[in-house]
This record gives sequence, C-alpha cells and structure tokens, in this order.
Amino acid sequence: MARSMWKGAISFGLVHIPVEMYPAASDQGLDLSMLDRRDFAPIGFKRYNKATGKEVSWDDIVKGYEYSDGEYVVLSDEDLRRANPEATQTIDIIAFVNAEQVPLIYYEQPYYLAPGKGGDKVYALLRETLRDVGKIGIANVVIRVKQHLAALVCVGDTIVLNTLRYPDEIRPTDELKIPAADAKAAQVTEKELQMARALVEGMSEKWKPQQYHDTYREDVMALIKKKIAANQTKTLTEPEPEEEKPAKSNVIDLVSLLQASLGKKPAKAAAADDDDDDEPPPSRKSRNPAKDDGDTDKDTGNRPPPRARKAPSHAATHASAKRTTAAKSAATKTATKTAAKKTAARAAAIPAAKAAPARRRKAA
Repeated sequence: MARSMWKGAISFGLVHIPVEMYPAASDQGLDLSMLDRRDFAPIGFKRYNKATGKEVSWDDIVKGYEYSDGEYVVLSDEDLRRANPEATQTIDIIAFVNAEQVPLIYYEQPYYLAPGKGGDKVYALLRETLRDVGKIGIANVVIRVKQHLAALVCVGDTIVLNTLRYPDEIRPTDELKIPAADAKAAQVTEKELQMARALVEGMSEKWKPQQYHDTYREDVMALIKKKIAANQTKTLTEPEPEEEKPAKSNVIDLVSLLQASLGKKPAKAAAADDDDDDEPPPSRKSRNPAKDDGDTDKDTGNRPPPRARKAPSHAATHASAKRTTAAKSAATKTATKTAAKKTAARAAAIPAAKAAPARRRKAA
C-alpha cells in the first residue's frame, strides 16, 4: 500500500476517530508518450520563468494568489494549514442519510480510511453503526487546498470516503432533448415492456467485478507487442478511408429487436425467410411433372459420394485436356451434321406440301 496522503480524524458529535487516508483507485490507462514524428524523439515540457525564460526546478516553485494584475500573495503549505487547522485535519460528519437518496452522479473519487494509532475500537464502532442503520455519513473534508463534500460508506470491513460533487457542479439537463414519460413518441406498449423485462431478467447475474477488465487496453498492448515482434516500432499506420454507411430508417421495430435479443426469430424476418425458401413456379415449357421427376432421377440418381483423388500429374493433365478438346470437336461436328440433315428434310417437305392440294383437285 502507498504512503498515506492525509492524516487526521473523523469527528461526529464528541467522537474522535484518528484515521489515515489512502487512494482507493489507480489509473490503468495507456501511458503514451508524445513524440516528434520527424525523428521520433520524445517531447518534454519545461517549467520556466516567464520573465527570464530560464527553467525553474520544483524546489524553487511556490504558490501564489493573484489579487491584482501581476501582483501576488505568496502562500506556503504551512499558511494553508494555519488558515483553518480544524478543517484541514478533520472529516467532520454533518449528517447521516439513506444511501439511495444520493444520486450516483454526485460521487466523484473514492479514498480508503484506515484507523490511526489507538483508533481501532472507535473505527469499528462507526463501521458497525453504519451497517446497522443502513445509512451513509455526509461530511466536509479539506484535501490539499480544496474543501470537498464527502460520503462515508461502509464497504466490507473498510470505511470508504467518497468525495461528492456540489450541486452547482452538476450540469442541468434543461438543454437536452429528453423525452418525457407521457410523451407520445416515448410511449411503450405492455408487450414491449414485458419482453424488455424478460431480457433484463435473462441477463441478470450476481455482481462479479473480477470478470470485467479493460479489453481495449489489452488489445492495444497486443498490437504493441505485435509491432515489436515484427520490428515495426517506428511504422506509422495511416487512417483508412471511411466507408459510406447506408442510410438507416428512423423507424425502429422494438418487438423485432427484443425478440432477436432473446434469441427468437422476429416475425417479419421469419416471414421473409419463408418466402425466400419457396421454389419459383415451373415455366410453361415444363408442364409434365412426371417427365421432370424422371429427368431429375436420371440426372441426380442415388450415386455414391465421390472418392478423394490424388492431384493429377502435369502429363496427365495435359493428356486430359487433349481428350476434352477432341471430344468437344467431335460433338460439334455431330451437331453440325444433324442440323444439316434437318434443314434438308424441311426443304424436301415444302414441294410435297405444295403438290398435295393439286392432286386433291384432280381427284375431285
């Protein structure tokens, strides 16, 4: 555990509980450095004297309040502590409220509170009291140079101080287009509500925080390792052109979406699929079902599945190509002869057809 960042006491009524404060959260974001793309050298920032332009070390930096243009009152850490020793050294509980009365939007930053020297018993007393009454303590605390509103919450065996935002730090929602509960466009049907409730119940489970992790950070780290392995440490990936997305309709079928989420097939989609499965009607040329069935049986009779064959050699492939070409040539010649015979037969039939009426007239 890191060093304590604050030492003081919890105070409510005449009770005084010595505690130490520790950060309860750590930032696990990607620590990316800024580089000059021309030579990939790291970029640094200097603390410099604006009058001389020279760099200033941390030891020579002090805090000051500008009371007029260019005029400052210098304040040391001791000055800030002496201004209100009680405020800077105590967590002053001013009320106890039900936890559900404080909206989550007010919660800001958590800190662990551990008992100081000789404070184990009174620390345990406050912890068990918060558990018993089911409330949280609302307190004032000064961290560094800012006073915070805070909530004392019992989490397991630890008392957690969670800083709260002040009401004037919460932005109003007046300018947002939020649908009212009785708005016509936001009205939901009982069927939609039942399906949504079933979806929520189906996805409900016990809170297991260990199963959640930053998958985006893991993917970026995997990409970094891949670039290192491929020796692409200084390769810039240019953005790809964005594909135009088809325009979407504003009309949303909530029932179909809910059914799909529940693992069911939407009614409209099912009807469309059924239509797609229907075979097209037979053409006018094919009106003999028995003949069609017979042809089908002849062409696609019960044949054993083809056996796996070895890949043919180059010579075999060449010979097969020759045989295929010869077969095609023979088939073409046969088709040409057949067409010629049919044409000659039709030509011979025309004079005979013309002579038949004349013979019938003579016989009459």
